[in-house]
Amino acid sequence: MSTAATEYRFSFGPWNISEGGDPFGPEVRTVYPHEKKFALYRDLGFEGVQFHDDDVVPDLDSKSPAQILREAEAMKTRLANEGLTPEFVAPRLWFATQTIDGAYTSNRESDRQYARDRTSKCIDIAKAVGSSAIVLWLSREGTYIREAKCPRLAYERLLETVNSILSHDPEIEVWIEPKPNEPTDLAYVPTMGHALTLAYASSDPKRVKGLVESAHAILAGLDPSDEMAFALAHDKLGSVHLNDQNGLKYDQDKNFGAVNLRAAFNQVRVLEEGGYGRRGEFIGLDVKVMRTDASVPALQHLKTSREIFLALVEKVRTLDNELVRQCREARDYETLELHVMRHLMGL
Repeated sequence: MSTAATEYRFSFGPWNISEGGDPFGPEVRTVYPHEKKFALYRDLGFEGVQFHDDDVVPDLDSKSPAQILREAEAMKTRLANEGLTPEFVAPRLWFATQTIDGAYTSNRESDRQYARDRTSKCIDIAKAVGSSAIVLWLSREGTYIREAKCPRLAYERLLETVNSILSHDPEIEVWIEPKPNEPTDLAYVPTMGHALTLAYASSDPKRVKGLVESAHAILAGLDPSDEMAFALAHDKLGSVHLNDQNGLKYDQDKNFGAVNLRAAFNQVRVLEEGGYGRRGEFIGLDVKVMRTDASVPALQHLKTSREIFLALVEKVRTLDNELVRQCREARDYETLELHVMRHLMGL
């Protein structure tokens, strides 16, 4: 086992062991039971579990507060028995009929109230299961045509949302996960810069951070390592979702480093040099198995992405940083590029 394998903690969400469906065809693998997925984590080298609220408490909208608390506490016990840690819980606000036109930014007050209530339940679930963070992926907070909503008012409502979360619990952290599009055509809070502006405008900026997903940054036409570095420079990188993306298409969640190994190297370099993980932060993966893969349960994509990350940590640590320094000082970037490429190719 490499040194990095013990220095970094890894997480993924149970949805990453997927059933192989897509909008254009049937499922290609049999469903692997949700409740059996947690027993797989440790053998794969993962300690942390990423949750949506209904991954913890299925059909939670139909359950009483007492039922929700009971099921969340049962999940906490299950995780403890498996030696697992809940990294975060995120309110799933994109499947309910009340969130068709957005949740926090819906034009209907009744829809916004549903989103507030669901988020309060999510915070309570996070606390009950033993997590100190919730993730806001603002999936439907946007429009298909810009005249559909007042954007200034939408951003005011998003800030109100963050503040209401902070006031609901004095310890919970909010990690905002930006994405520029999909399922909406154009989303609010598309980049880490937008997310951290909300953080600094909030009532308690220390408790509001960002979560960078590699593919989301690429979809915004940005380099994921720069988004990570920006958050790290402000000490506001709550977590990462490492994966890869083949161009400006739909969100693909490919294996980390599978499309652009050099971009993956730079993400690892920024995290390693920025000290990410030294306070227990997780290296989160959000990767989906290829739809055509026949494995049940499909797990190789998780092993692959973790292995690539660890291999790139070793590449970062063995890079000739004195040569890098000299090239920077001399503005000899052609030599620097060749050095990096030779290093990645093992030459």
